Amino acid sequence: MTDYSPAVLFICQHNAGRSQLGAALLEHLAGDRFTATSAGLSPADEVNPAVAATVAELGMDITNRTPRAVTDDDLEQADIVVLMKPGLALPSTPRGEVLEWSFPNPEAWDADAVRPLREAVSEKIQTTLLTH
Repeated sequence: MTDYSPAVLFICQHNAGRSQLGAALLEHLAGDRFTATSAGLSPADEVNPAVAATVAELGMDITNRTPRAVTDDDLEQADIVVLMKPGLALPSTPRGEVLEWSFPNPEAWDADAVRPLREAVSEKIQTTLLTH
């Protein structure tokens, strides 16, 4: 028996909303079955407060996470790369499987608007990643 947990990297434009939401939800739903990280192409200054609020409703605090840029090392180490917006131009070719999901950018949304997105991402994780 191995302790290996596949590494899943969620990527969006700013690493403030969709990718942070994906990583947090995978951690919440899968526990230690996966290692979840997130990154963006042009990182924002902070995690989207409305996204953080909807994740807090699940008992997770992501307010201390800092958006960061995706690196070649990230793409080399990830077993699965989830693009939260199709067609993102990555700095290099990922080693692992690439999944392209299409979720809207919650950049200017309030928590009420983010909740349905949270549920949609959760459902996608459950039907796609947790059945891997």
